[in-house]
Amino acid sequence: MPNASKRVADVIQARLENLTRAERQLADSLLDNYPVSGLGSITTVAENAGVSTPTVARMVQKLGYRGYAEFQSHLHQELEATLSNPIAKHDRWASNAPGTHILNRFAEAVMNNMRQSLGELDPASFDEVARLLADRRRNLYFVGGRITGALAEYFFTHMQVIRPKTTLMSSNASAWPQHVLNMNPGDVLVIFDIRRYEADMATLAQVARTSGVEIVLFTDEWGSPVSKHTRHCFKVAVEAPSAWDSSVVTLFVVEALIEAVQSSSWAETRERMNTLEGLFEQARLFRKPR
Repeated sequence: MPNASKRVADVIQARLENLTRAERQLADSLLDNYPVSGLGSITTVAENAGVSTPTVARMVQKLGYRGYAEFQSHLHQELEATLSNPIAKHDRWASNAPGTHILNRFAEAVMNNMRQSLGELDPASFDEVARLLADRRRNLYFVGGRITGALAEYFFTHMQVIRPKTTLMSSNASAWPQHVLNMNPGDVLVIFDIRRYEADMATLAQVARTSGVEIVLFTDEWGSPVSKHTRHCFKVAVEAPSAWDSSVVTLFVVEALIEAVQSSSWAETRERMNTLEGLFEQARLFRKPR
């Protein structure tokens, strides 16, 4: 039986090479509008994919599920998790909360998130994203949603010091077309999209990808719909004993990328930082020690 913490989509992707041609056709159909495409009856799923019902049954078992009912149960759990609003998440944690202090419970949840996320993070993919972000021939754009916009701004603020050609996009979708107009093939768009995914993000990613823009996505373990439009995706665990998702691991990856990019071009970065410090001095931005 597959690991309960893994998405069905990840299980499918991991076993694609072992599937027959008909099963791959079914897999493509399931991933195309995931997870909704797998929530119908076994007959409906087979018809939508253009395969037979026995093909669906065989592939489900090949993936490690005991049957179609168990396979679909996992999809329902994923859908419920991604659509949970803050009140539902709070109530779920409150009902299962151990009798320890919130600091201990939160620390345990965050450390579990860190272990899970690091176990699945590919260092080669991390290094490839760092190289993209360090390439000064590329323009960088950063965007997040209602909550994750703060993470996008944090990332942008540091990258703006390290290198030129960086832009923070508004969380307001009405401002995006003007930015997309200025994007060139090879530019990089960094998107933050955590569950209760914002509908406009996938549209932005699709349009930008069509223009040849590289998409870097920060999302949760279930995966934003934006993931269909990118090769560079950081899926991190976000569960916490709270009404809100945790951003600790996301911020950890962001800060690691900041250091990787900074170190790769330290001579240029140091020169920019010295110039910036001079500007701070002129503006008398920071207090001096007496």
